[in-house]
Amino acid sequence: QVQLVESGGGSVQAGGSLRLSCAASGYTYNNVCMGWFRQAPGKERERVAATATGGRYIFYADSVKGRFTISQDNAKNTLYLQMNSLKPEDTAIYYCAANVFRGGAYCRAVGYFDYWGQGTQVTVSS
Repeated sequence: QVQLVESGGGSVQAGGSLRLSCAASGYTYNNVCMGWFRQAPGKERERVAATATGGRYIFYADSVKGRFTISQDNAKNTLYLQMNSLKPEDTAIYYCAANVFRGGAYCRAVGYFDYWGQGTQVTVSS
């Protein structure tokens, strides 16, 4: 049973930083795609960033390029999202997701992922 548990959300002022963590367990395959997605009230879930095992594939949405950094610690089975220069429009519930890696096009698609965490709230005030 694959389990993903996010943490690290909170409330910050614009320009501040947060680091989200996603602790993963239960998957047996080595070639894994993991991603961060977010959903704001009244909006569809959107992709934020994604990466494959060993960092050989990395994707960022245009809206977060240069501000967010995705990384992973394989020894701890943990995915991170460092968020800097936060803006009010970054306010959303952030979700971690995982599935086997089958290529970049799949790895950045919201509909591809089978496993999701419960989400963590990020609120950025102006």
